[in-house]
Amino acid sequence: MMITSCLLSSLLLASVPQFAGAWSGQPTSSSPLRNTALSEDVATRRSFLAGLATASTLATVATSFPSPASADDDELIDCYFGCGCFWHVQHEFVEAERKILGRSDDQITSRAGYAGGKAGALDGKVCYHNAGNVADYGKLGHAEVVSMRIPSSKFYDFAVEYCKLFDKDGFRPDQFGDRGTEYRNLVGIPGGKSSALAELLVKASVDTGDKLDFAVGKGDDRDVPKVSFIMDTSEYPSFVGEQYHQFHDGFAFGENYPNSYNSLASAFAKKGEDFGKCPNGSLGIGLGGL
Repeated sequence: MMITSCLLSSLLLASVPQFAGAWSGQPTSSSPLRNTALSEDVATRRSFLAGLATASTLATVATSFPSPASADDDELIDCYFGCGCFWHVQHEFVEAERKILGRSDDQITSRAGYAGGKAGALDGKVCYHNAGNVADYGKLGHAEVVSMRIPSSKFYDFAVEYCKLFDKDGFRPDQFGDRGTEYRNLVGIPGGKSSALAELLVKASVDTGDKLDFAVGKGDDRDVPKVSFIMDTSEYPSFVGEQYHQFHDGFAFGENYPNSYNSLASAFAKKGEDFGKCPNGSLGIGLGGL
């Protein structure tokens, strides 16, 4: 049985399945798992980038989007980012929406949720672990993600924020705690690998230290350290998580966020936002994942 830091923080008492894609140990350039993963699924960031466009094409892409001055007329895109437990990741993207887009609390679009599984939804639901095993996101092949709606011209800036979540060695913050397919790294964009946004994602990685490799997501992908899977949102959409997971404190020390942040979930619910009809956690309480 695998007990992770995010699950422990949720005080879950239900059994947690051990995933075939779980990883343990420190990866090195000679690691059999890492070499196998790279040879089967993963292009290095340079080869991936070369396959998409030349450097001159990248420059054209980066400058072809509308300028910030025309942001009101800019195309809004739905995308998502996954990097371990979604609590901390949501907070970082809420801050990015405030900083990059100047959004107020009632304009925030970042939502904790699930994506990346081949099965999609079951009876219209994708749920966190629950006592009834109803549409369990892990069993459906999904990972924890944070979805958002942002101007296409600002995608690069958000991709930079995503890459900054990883440390200098390319590990996510909970790499040695939360492991398995539910916590794999992934990015969902319209068009997937064929999108110009994929080029900007790789460029953002290179510009922030060249720490990540990228792979084309095929659904139900493994959890491979230092690798992020690029998903096409038309084929692998995101599903919003339960209200009790929204704007939650992080699991790490010092990630007790202010009440003004935590209360955003109830504020959006009062305005009519639908956070689904999933059971309230493993014990049916809906407090901290219970």
